[in-house]
Amino acid sequence: MSNRRIVHVIGTGTIGEPLIGLLCDYKEQLGIDEVTFNKNSALRSDRSKVISLLGRGARLAVNENKMDSFKQLDMDADLETEDAISRSSVVIDCTPSGIGHKNKEQYYSRFSDKVKGFLAQGSEDGFGVKYARGINDSIIKEDNDHQFIQVVSCNTHNISCITNTLAIEGYGPDNLQEGRFVCVRRANDTSQSGGFIASPSVGSHSDEIFGSHHAKDASELFSTLGYNLNLFSSAMKINSQYMHVLWFTLKTQHAITINEVMDRLKSNKLVSMTTKDMASTVFSFGRDHGHFGRILNQTVVVEQSLHVKNENEIYGFCFTPQDGNSILSSITAAEKFLYPHSYEDKITCLDELFFDEI
Repeated sequence: MSNRRIVHVIGTGTIGEPLIGLLCDYKEQLGIDEVTFNKNSALRSDRSKVISLLGRGARLAVNENKMDSFKQLDMDADLETEDAISRSSVVIDCTPSGIGHKNKEQYYSRFSDKVKGFLAQGSEDGFGVKYARGINDSIIKEDNDHQFIQVVSCNTHNISCITNTLAIEGYGPDNLQEGRFVCVRRANDTSQSGGFIASPSVGSHSDEIFGSHHAKDASELFSTLGYNLNLFSSAMKINSQYMHVLWFTLKTQHAITINEVMDRLKSNKLVSMTTKDMASTVFSFGRDHGHFGRILNQTVVVEQSLHVKNENEIYGFCFTPQDGNSILSSITAAEKFLYPHSYEDKITCLDELFFDEI
Protein backbone atom coordinates (compact mmCIF):
# COMPACT_ATOMS: atom_id res chain seq x y z
CA MET A 1 0.00 0.00 0.00
CA SER A 2 1.19 3.50 -0.83
CA ASN A 3 2.07 5.89 2.00
CA ARG A 4 0.09 8.58 0.19
CA ARG A 5 -3.56 8.92 1.22
CA ILE A 6 -5.53 8.67 -2.02
CA VAL A 7 -9.32 8.55 -2.25
CA HIS A 8 -10.68 7.25 -5.54
CA VAL A 9 -14.36 7.79 -6.47
CA ILE A 10 -15.91 5.70 -9.21
CA GLY A 11 -18.88 7.35 -10.89
CA THR A 12 -19.86 11.00 -11.37
CA GLY A 13 -23.64 10.83 -10.92
CA THR A 14 -25.99 12.15 -8.24
CA ILE A 15 -23.72 11.10 -5.35
CA GLY A 16 -20.33 10.83 -7.04
CA GLU A 17 -20.11 14.35 -8.45
CA PRO A 18 -20.75 16.30 -5.21
CA LEU A 19 -18.65 13.80 -3.24
CA ILE A 20 -15.63 14.36 -5.50
CA GLY A 21 -16.07 18.12 -5.23
CA LEU A 22 -16.38 18.07 -1.45
CA LEU A 23 -13.32 15.84 -1.05
CA CYS A 24 -11.33 18.26 -3.22
CA ASP A 25 -12.54 21.35 -1.36
CA TYR A 26 -11.75 19.84 2.07
CA LYS A 27 -8.75 17.78 1.01
CA GLU A 28 -6.27 19.54 3.29
CA GLN A 29 -8.52 19.48 6.38
CA LEU A 30 -9.35 15.80 5.82
CA GLY A 31 -5.68 14.91 5.39
CA ILE A 32 -6.09 13.57 1.85
CA ASP A 33 -3.10 13.77 -0.47
CA GLU A 34 -4.96 13.14 -3.70
CA VAL A 35 -8.52 12.77 -5.02
CA THR A 36 -9.05 10.75 -8.19
CA PHE A 37 -12.19 9.68 -10.00
CA ASN A 38 -13.18 7.24 -12.72
CA LYS A 39 -15.51 8.11 -15.60
CA ASN A 40 -16.92 5.29 -17.70
CA SER A 41 -18.33 7.02 -20.78
CA ALA A 42 -16.92 9.89 -22.83
CA LEU A 43 -20.03 12.06 -23.25
CA ARG A 44 -20.02 15.58 -24.64
CA SER A 45 -22.82 16.49 -22.23
CA ASP A 46 -20.64 15.51 -19.25
CA ARG A 47 -17.56 17.44 -20.32
CA SER A 48 -18.40 20.54 -18.33
CA LYS A 49 -18.63 18.71 -15.00
CA VAL A 50 -15.48 16.68 -15.66
CA ILE A 51 -13.52 19.82 -16.49
CA SER A 52 -14.93 21.49 -13.37
CA LEU A 53 -13.83 18.58 -11.16
CA LEU A 54 -10.38 18.61 -12.75
CA GLY A 55 -10.21 22.32 -12.01
CA ARG A 56 -10.94 21.62 -8.34
CA GLY A 57 -7.86 19.40 -8.21
CA ALA A 58 -9.15 15.89 -8.91
CA ARG A 59 -7.44 13.54 -11.39
CA LEU A 60 -9.36 11.60 -14.03
CA ALA A 61 -9.06 7.87 -14.67
CA VAL A 62 -10.65 6.02 -17.59
CA ASN A 63 -10.39 2.62 -19.23
CA GLU A 64 -7.28 2.37 -21.37
CA ASN A 65 -9.29 1.69 -24.53
CA LYS A 66 -11.36 4.85 -23.99
CA MET A 67 -8.58 7.36 -23.42
CA ASP A 68 -8.65 8.58 -27.01
CA SER A 69 -12.42 9.12 -26.86
CA PHE A 70 -12.02 11.29 -23.78
CA LYS A 71 -9.08 13.18 -25.29
CA GLN A 72 -11.12 13.99 -28.40
CA LEU A 73 -13.56 15.79 -26.09
CA ASP A 74 -10.74 17.65 -24.31
CA MET A 75 -11.07 15.51 -21.18
CA ASP A 76 -7.50 14.47 -20.50
CA ALA A 77 -7.15 11.42 -18.29
CA ASP A 78 -3.76 10.73 -16.76
CA LEU A 79 -4.73 7.51 -14.98
CA GLU A 80 -5.98 4.15 -16.21
CA THR A 81 -8.89 2.45 -14.43
CA GLU A 82 -7.05 -0.51 -12.88
CA ASP A 83 -3.98 1.51 -11.95
CA ALA A 84 -6.17 4.14 -10.27
CA ILE A 85 -7.82 1.48 -8.11
CA SER A 86 -4.62 -0.36 -7.21
CA ARG A 87 -2.81 2.83 -6.09
CA SER A 88 -5.72 4.07 -3.95
CA SER A 89 -6.04 4.00 -0.18
CA VAL A 90 -9.85 3.99 -0.30
CA VAL A 91 -12.25 3.37 -3.19
CA ILE A 92 -15.79 4.81 -3.06
CA ASP A 93 -18.09 3.26 -5.65
CA CYS A 94 -20.94 5.57 -6.70
CA THR A 95 -22.02 3.72 -9.83
CA PRO A 96 -25.62 2.81 -10.79
CA SER A 97 -27.36 -0.20 -9.26
CA GLY A 98 -25.58 -3.50 -9.79
CA ILE A 99 -22.34 -2.05 -11.13
CA GLY A 100 -20.73 -1.96 -7.68
CA HIS A 101 -21.04 -5.73 -7.34
CA LYS A 102 -19.54 -6.23 -10.80
CA ASN A 103 -16.67 -3.91 -9.91
CA LYS A 104 -16.11 -5.83 -6.68
CA GLU A 105 -15.80 -9.07 -8.61
CA GLN A 106 -13.72 -7.63 -11.44
CA TYR A 107 -11.44 -5.24 -9.54
CA TYR A 108 -11.87 -4.83 -5.80
CA SER A 109 -11.37 -8.46 -4.78
CA ARG A 110 -8.16 -8.52 -6.82
CA PHE A 111 -6.75 -5.41 -5.15
CA SER A 112 -7.97 -6.03 -1.59
CA ASP A 113 -4.37 -6.60 -0.50
CA LYS A 114 -3.39 -3.11 -1.70
CA VAL A 115 -6.45 -0.95 -0.91
CA LYS A 116 -7.43 -0.32 2.71
CA GLY A 117 -11.18 -0.13 2.16
CA PHE A 118 -13.99 -0.21 -0.38
CA LEU A 119 -17.34 1.57 -0.09
CA ALA A 120 -20.49 1.23 -2.18
CA GLN A 121 -23.85 2.97 -2.06
CA GLY A 122 -27.36 1.98 -1.02
CA SER A 123 -28.29 0.09 -4.18
CA GLU A 124 -25.52 -2.47 -3.66
CA ASP A 125 -27.17 -4.72 -1.09
CA GLY A 126 -24.73 -7.35 0.16
CA PHE A 127 -21.61 -5.46 -0.95
CA GLY A 128 -20.45 -5.18 2.65
CA VAL A 129 -21.60 -4.35 6.15
CA LYS A 130 -24.32 -1.67 6.19
CA TYR A 131 -23.36 1.70 7.66
CA ALA A 132 -24.90 5.10 8.42
CA ARG A 133 -23.18 7.86 10.36
CA GLY A 134 -24.79 8.38 13.77
CA ILE A 135 -26.56 5.01 13.76
CA ASN A 136 -24.03 2.17 13.89
CA ASP A 137 -20.67 3.94 14.16
CA SER A 138 -19.43 1.08 16.33
CA ILE A 139 -19.10 -1.17 13.27
CA ILE A 140 -16.32 1.00 11.82
CA LYS A 141 -14.36 1.44 15.05
CA GLU A 142 -10.72 0.46 14.92
CA ASP A 143 -11.32 -2.94 16.51
CA ASN A 144 -13.50 -3.95 13.56
CA ASP A 145 -11.86 -4.93 10.30
CA HIS A 146 -14.68 -4.58 7.77
CA GLN A 147 -12.91 -3.84 4.49
CA PHE A 148 -16.13 -3.68 2.43
CA ILE A 149 -18.85 -1.26 3.56
CA GLN A 150 -22.24 -0.45 2.07
CA VAL A 151 -23.35 3.09 2.83
CA VAL A 152 -27.13 2.81 3.02
CA SER A 153 -29.57 4.72 0.82
CA CYS A 154 -30.98 8.20 1.34
CA ASN A 155 -34.37 7.05 2.66
CA THR A 156 -32.71 4.45 4.89
CA HIS A 157 -30.65 7.27 6.40
CA ASN A 158 -33.82 9.27 7.01
CA ILE A 159 -35.89 6.42 8.48
CA SER A 160 -33.02 5.30 10.70
CA CYS A 161 -32.19 8.81 11.88
CA ILE A 162 -35.80 9.59 12.82
CA THR A 163 -36.28 6.22 14.52
CA ASN A 164 -33.03 6.37 16.46
CA THR A 165 -33.41 10.00 17.52
CA LEU A 166 -37.01 9.81 18.71
CA ALA A 167 -37.44 6.25 19.96
CA ILE A 168 -34.14 4.50 20.67
CA GLU A 169 -31.34 6.84 21.72
CA GLY A 170 -31.21 7.06 25.50
CA TYR A 171 -33.91 4.41 25.88
CA GLY A 172 -32.68 1.34 24.02
CA PRO A 173 -34.33 -0.63 21.20
CA ASP A 174 -37.10 -2.09 23.39
CA ASN A 175 -38.65 1.37 23.67
CA LEU A 176 -39.81 1.17 20.05
CA GLN A 177 -43.01 -0.83 19.80
CA GLU A 178 -43.49 -0.16 16.11
CA GLY A 179 -42.43 2.19 13.34
CA ARG A 180 -44.57 2.84 10.26
CA PHE A 181 -43.44 4.86 7.24
CA VAL A 182 -44.71 6.03 3.88
CA CYS A 183 -42.01 7.08 1.42
CA VAL A 184 -43.37 9.55 -1.12
CA ARG A 185 -40.57 9.41 -3.63
CA ARG A 186 -39.59 11.93 -6.27
CA ALA A 187 -39.70 10.48 -9.80
CA ASN A 188 -36.05 11.17 -10.69
CA ASP A 189 -33.24 13.57 -9.89
CA THR A 190 -33.00 16.96 -11.57
CA SER A 191 -29.77 15.83 -13.23
CA GLN A 192 -31.44 12.81 -14.86
CA SER A 193 -33.08 13.05 -18.27
CA GLY A 194 -35.02 9.79 -18.01
CA GLY A 195 -37.32 8.10 -15.53
CA PHE A 196 -39.83 10.91 -15.00
CA ILE A 197 -43.46 9.84 -14.57
CA ALA A 198 -46.59 11.69 -15.65
CA SER A 199 -48.67 10.98 -12.53
CA PRO A 200 -48.36 9.47 -9.03
CA SER A 201 -47.64 5.75 -8.98
CA VAL A 202 -48.04 3.45 -5.97
CA GLY A 203 -45.61 0.69 -5.11
CA SER A 204 -46.14 -2.86 -3.92
CA HIS A 205 -45.39 -4.52 -0.59
CA SER A 206 -42.85 -7.02 -1.83
CA ASP A 207 -41.67 -8.10 1.61
CA GLU A 208 -44.09 -9.98 3.87
CA ILE A 209 -42.59 -8.56 7.06
CA PHE A 210 -41.35 -5.11 6.12
CA GLY A 211 -43.51 -4.06 3.15
CA SER A 212 -41.24 -2.06 0.84
CA HIS A 213 -37.46 -2.42 0.92
CA HIS A 214 -37.02 0.83 2.87
CA ALA A 215 -38.05 -0.64 6.24
CA LYS A 216 -36.16 -3.83 5.46
CA ASP A 217 -32.96 -1.90 4.76
CA ALA A 218 -33.36 0.11 7.98
CA SER A 219 -34.00 -3.07 9.96
CA GLU A 220 -30.85 -4.67 8.54
CA LEU A 221 -28.87 -1.54 9.43
CA PHE A 222 -30.05 -1.70 13.06
CA SER A 223 -29.44 -5.46 13.12
CA THR A 224 -25.69 -4.75 12.97
CA LEU A 225 -26.20 -3.51 16.55
CA GLY A 226 -28.17 -6.61 17.53
CA TYR A 227 -31.54 -4.80 17.35
CA ASN A 228 -34.66 -6.52 16.02
CA LEU A 229 -37.08 -3.69 15.28
CA ASN A 230 -40.73 -3.77 14.25
CA LEU A 231 -40.66 -1.61 11.11
CA PHE A 232 -42.97 -1.46 8.09
CA SER A 233 -42.93 0.85 5.07
CA SER A 234 -44.93 1.67 1.96
CA ALA A 235 -43.71 3.65 -1.03
CA MET A 236 -44.99 5.59 -4.00
CA LYS A 237 -43.60 7.90 -6.67
CA ILE A 238 -44.93 11.30 -7.60
CA ASN A 239 -44.35 13.50 -10.63
CA SER A 240 -41.76 15.77 -8.97
CA GLN A 241 -37.97 16.04 -9.15
CA TYR A 242 -37.36 17.84 -5.89
CA MET A 243 -37.15 15.63 -2.79
CA HIS A 244 -38.52 12.48 -1.23
CA VAL A 245 -41.08 13.05 1.55
CA LEU A 246 -41.32 10.66 4.49
CA TRP A 247 -44.42 10.26 6.67
CA PHE A 248 -43.71 8.46 9.92
CA THR A 249 -45.39 7.24 13.06
CA LEU A 250 -43.46 5.75 15.97
CA LYS A 251 -45.13 4.04 18.91
CA THR A 252 -43.00 3.95 22.04
CA GLN A 253 -43.18 2.29 25.45
CA HIS A 254 -42.13 5.41 27.33
CA ALA A 255 -44.42 8.43 27.33
CA ILE A 256 -43.19 11.46 25.42
CA THR A 257 -44.41 15.03 24.94
CA ILE A 258 -44.29 17.21 21.85
CA ASN A 259 -41.70 19.41 23.56
CA GLU A 260 -39.51 16.38 24.21
CA VAL A 261 -39.87 15.39 20.56
CA MET A 262 -38.69 18.83 19.49
CA ASP A 263 -35.80 18.80 21.95
CA ARG A 264 -34.59 15.38 20.82
CA LEU A 265 -34.65 16.38 17.16
CA LYS A 266 -32.91 19.70 17.75
CA SER A 267 -30.16 18.04 19.79
CA ASN A 268 -29.10 15.90 16.80
CA LYS A 269 -26.80 17.90 14.52
CA LEU A 270 -27.66 15.59 11.61
CA VAL A 271 -31.30 16.71 11.81
CA SER A 272 -32.44 20.00 10.34
CA MET A 273 -35.72 21.61 11.34
CA THR A 274 -37.93 23.69 9.05
CA THR A 275 -41.28 25.42 8.89
CA LYS A 276 -41.24 25.15 5.11
CA ASP A 277 -43.89 22.70 3.96
CA MET A 278 -43.03 22.40 0.26
CA ALA A 279 -40.25 20.26 -1.19
CA SER A 280 -39.47 23.00 -3.71
CA THR A 281 -38.67 25.61 -1.05
CA VAL A 282 -36.49 23.22 0.96
CA PHE A 283 -34.71 22.14 -2.24
CA SER A 284 -34.23 25.79 -3.21
CA PHE A 285 -32.60 26.52 0.15
CA GLY A 286 -30.12 23.73 -0.46
CA ARG A 287 -29.38 25.02 -3.94
CA ASP A 288 -28.68 28.51 -2.57
CA HIS A 289 -26.83 27.66 0.65
CA GLY A 290 -25.61 24.06 0.52
CA HIS A 291 -22.24 22.77 -0.66
CA PHE A 292 -22.66 21.92 -4.36
CA GLY A 293 -26.30 22.85 -3.74
CA ARG A 294 -26.72 19.83 -1.48
CA ILE A 295 -28.26 19.45 1.97
CA LEU A 296 -26.04 17.03 3.89
CA ASN A 297 -28.34 16.62 6.91
CA GLN A 298 -29.90 13.18 7.09
CA THR A 299 -33.41 14.55 7.42
CA VAL A 300 -35.33 17.84 7.31
CA VAL A 301 -38.26 17.69 9.74
CA VAL A 302 -41.32 19.90 9.28
CA GLU A 303 -41.99 21.35 12.73
CA GLN A 304 -45.72 22.00 12.38
CA SER A 305 -46.33 18.44 11.15
CA LEU A 306 -45.17 16.90 14.43
CA HIS A 307 -47.85 15.47 16.70
CA VAL A 308 -48.02 13.23 19.77
CA LYS A 309 -51.13 11.11 20.40
CA ASN A 310 -51.89 9.04 23.52
CA GLU A 311 -48.55 10.18 24.99
CA ASN A 312 -46.61 7.52 23.07
CA GLU A 313 -47.48 7.83 19.36
CA ILE A 314 -45.32 10.26 17.40
CA TYR A 315 -46.43 11.47 13.96
CA GLY A 316 -44.76 13.74 11.46
CA PHE A 317 -43.46 14.54 8.00
CA CYS A 318 -39.87 15.09 6.93
CA PHE A 319 -37.96 15.58 3.69
CA THR A 320 -35.15 13.32 2.49
CA PRO A 321 -32.17 15.20 0.96
CA GLN A 322 -31.66 12.34 -1.49
CA ASP A 323 -28.63 13.79 -3.26
CA GLY A 324 -26.66 14.68 -0.14
CA ASN A 325 -27.64 12.93 3.09
CA SER A 326 -25.42 9.88 2.58
CA ILE A 327 -22.26 11.83 1.79
CA LEU A 328 -21.15 12.26 5.43
CA SER A 329 -21.35 8.48 5.93
CA SER A 330 -19.12 7.89 2.90
CA ILE A 331 -16.55 10.44 4.08
CA THR A 332 -16.61 9.18 7.68
CA ALA A 333 -15.98 5.60 6.58
CA ALA A 334 -13.24 6.70 4.17
CA GLU A 335 -11.53 8.75 6.88
CA LYS A 336 -11.69 5.77 9.24
CA PHE A 337 -9.60 3.78 6.77
CA LEU A 338 -7.15 6.67 6.42
CA TYR A 339 -6.97 7.71 10.08
CA PRO A 340 -8.31 4.88 12.27
CA HIS A 341 -7.33 6.66 15.50
CA SER A 342 -8.30 10.24 14.67
CA TYR A 343 -11.00 10.18 11.99
CA GLU A 344 -13.59 11.66 14.37
CA ASP A 345 -11.44 14.76 14.74
CA LYS A 346 -10.80 14.94 10.99
CA ILE A 347 -14.45 15.07 9.98
CA THR A 348 -15.31 17.96 12.33
CA CYS A 349 -14.23 20.29 9.51
CA LEU A 350 -17.52 19.37 7.80
CA ASP A 351 -19.70 20.58 10.70
CA GLU A 352 -20.07 23.96 9.00
CA LEU A 353 -21.98 22.32 6.14
CA PHE A 354 -24.91 21.21 8.29
CA PHE A 355 -27.97 23.31 8.98
CA ASP A 356 -29.84 23.52 12.29
CA GLU A 357 -32.72 25.17 10.45
CA ILE A 358 -33.82 25.40 6.83
